[in-house]
Amino acid sequence: MILISRKILNTRTSCLQEEQRIPISKDVITSSSASAMWFIRDACGIVCAIITWLLVLYAEFVVLFVMLLPSKNLMYSIVNGTLFNTLAFLALASHLRAMCTDPVSQVGAVPKGNATKEYIESLQLKPGQVVYKCPKCCSIKPDRAHHCSVCKRCIRKMDHHCPWVNNCVGENNQKYFVLFTMYIALISLHALVMVVFHFLYCFEDDWTKCSTFSPPATVILLILLCFEGLLFLIFTSVMFGTQVHSICTDETGIEQLKKEERRWAKKTKWMNMRAVFGHPFSILWFSPFSTPDHGKAETYQYVV
Repeated sequence: MILISRKILNTRTSCLQEEQRIPISKDVITSSSASAMWFIRDACGIVCAIITWLLVLYAEFVVLFVMLLPSKNLMYSIVNGTLFNTLAFLALASHLRAMCTDPVSQVGAVPKGNATKEYIESLQLKPGQVVYKCPKCCSIKPDRAHHCSVCKRCIRKMDHHCPWVNNCVGENNQKYFVLFTMYIALISLHALVMVVFHFLYCFEDDWTKCSTFSPPATVILLILLCFEGLLFLIFTSVMFGTQVHSICTDETGIEQLKKEERRWAKKTKWMNMRAVFGHPFSILWFSPFSTPDHGKAETYQYVV
């Protein structure tokens, strides 16, 4: 890594060739497309996102048409149907927000290729001041940022790239990803409980009366739902736990994996939670339609 002075910068005509550093105001990294919808055109991620929706819709089908509608207990069907559909709706809404939200910041992604001679000169650097530049996307690199090979951008506070939401999990969409894992875990648990009760009901009653489908078809549909629910309950519960732990410790998955030196101020767990979900604590923490206020810091410190 080489520190490049203003004198050297004045001789450059293209992207800076090495990584450098300087504190820069938030306005500097504002993207012209900050208000546009964010979507990653990755074939694997798109397929995984579609599979996610299909699995939730399959669970909806089995819960409604195999277990609840044929039930003789109207109150049981109404209560469980309302609860399951509400959780499923919140899960899919959280998935959409996590997938279509710029993970970098509310002001937009770091513009690709902005580490040019003209751009650096416009920052009016003082003698001795330096900036860091990502050699992969040729952009000024924000503090705690890592380059994502799928998004092809530097992502600030990048935890990981999740193909199931076809996006990176970063500072601006981590709330929606946490809510997505939480609601998927809840509907998985709810579906498993209803499957157990339905099996008990069918064993005690006539199988031909406990479902509008044939007994073999009913058993196959319930077993598939049971397998899906158990698999996703374990997977999303683990993901939810690791995400909450990362938020409380204010250390992303990549930072933990690389054992990076902590260069940012240490805050309490409650402050870290509020930084992700919004200020102050309210029911809006659990809403995928509420955009959290990540604070109004005037500057970002650009480091490797």
